[in-house]
Amino acid sequence: MLVFWIGAILTGLVAVAFARGSDEAQALFRSLAQRGAWYVWLVPPLGFALVSALTQRYFPEARGSGIPQTIAALHLRGQGYRDRLLSLKNAAGKFGLTIAALASGASIGREGPTVQIGAAIMYSLGKRARLAAAGLDRSLILAGGAAGVAAAFNTPLAGVVFAIEELSRSFEHRAAGVIFSAVVIAGVTSIGITGNYAYFGTTESVLPGGWAWLAVPLCGALGGLAGGLFAHSMLWVRSGVPKLMAAVPVLTPVRIALLCGLLVAAIGVLCGGETFGTGYGEARMLVQQQGMPGPLFALGKFLATLASYAAGIPAGIFAPSLSIGAGLGGYLGLVTTIAPASTLVVLTMVAYFAGVAQAPLTALVIVSEMTGDRSLTLPLMAAALVGRGASSLVCRESLYQSLSLAFMPRSPR
Repeated sequence: MLVFWIGAILTGLVAVAFARGSDEAQALFRSLAQRGAWYVWLVPPLGFALVSALTQRYFPEARGSGIPQTIAALHLRGQGYRDRLLSLKNAAGKFGLTIAALASGASIGREGPTVQIGAAIMYSLGKRARLAAAGLDRSLILAGGAAGVAAAFNTPLAGVVFAIEELSRSFEHRAAGVIFSAVVIAGVTSIGITGNYAYFGTTESVLPGGWAWLAVPLCGALGGLAGGLFAHSMLWVRSGVPKLMAAVPVLTPVRIALLCGLLVAAIGVLCGGETFGTGYGEARMLVQQQGMPGPLFALGKFLATLASYAAGIPAGIFAPSLSIGAGLGGYLGLVTTIAPASTLVVLTMVAYFAGVAQAPLTALVIVSEMTGDRSLTLPLMAAALVGRGASSLVCRESLYQSLSLAFMPRSPR
């Protein structure tokens, strides 16, 4: 059990360092952008190309979110494949390259990468203690991934639910105690350094009775359909980019990344710089009702996140997805008064996230913990379920499960 405790503490420490490094990277990009427009046009394409080249050359298993790699490692039986996906080398590469991508203006999050890093830390410690050989490797990976979510967002319950609903797709009784222990210890470590906080600050959103409840299917359908469209687009990009490179031989992964960086720069300029980075600031502003981003924010963030993923760089989508959902809810608040504006933001945010990940329980718990609001539990639950159902009309595949196939060895024909 000592191995799990040490692994959870390390995951919490790394998550805190990752969060602070990501914040500093975004601040660096914003400071460069303020020096002149040519920085905005120059930094993303060159930064994307450099990060892509390093990823392709040294850390090929670090590309993308990190959650698909963790899922693939759970399904793979050969220890060699798990060693490759969850090596400490890849974890270090994921850490550094994600921060570098954020410093280049990428529209990405750090939470998915934290899942892979947490799983890699726990799995590597288990190997050294020979726990993996004892058949506890799946428990180690689940615990590390759950601890990563818990420490990244300060959402302990979401870490547990995410491990059960999305990573394992089943409840393993043998792993239950390990997951809970890892989540608690990683969470306590993170809180001990940063203090206890709600990710988006606390809200007092309410949903009055009567006609106001029509906001639930409205937000659920809008968020779910948009989330399903995003997931479908992600899967299309996964298959479309290799086909494009095969059809146009002059296009290499690095050149694709450069073009994607140029697209992200163009979107950022068009949207007044709001689409660069994680989107945390814009989402928090909407949740707290402290302002409203520009009219193109949600669409721009949607496209910028897709372009960042298409670049083949380390690119989590948790935070950008939450910000897109919040943006859609903010627009609803401008056209209808059926419910308080802050309530529409939170309901659409949970529906969009449920639509992207097709994991309604995780969406419910993570948004509830991130806003510190328990008064909307039932409406959020209903919106998440509606969002999940609406998403399936657009995308029938589970995003993370489908993306994980790219990291599994192909069976010989």
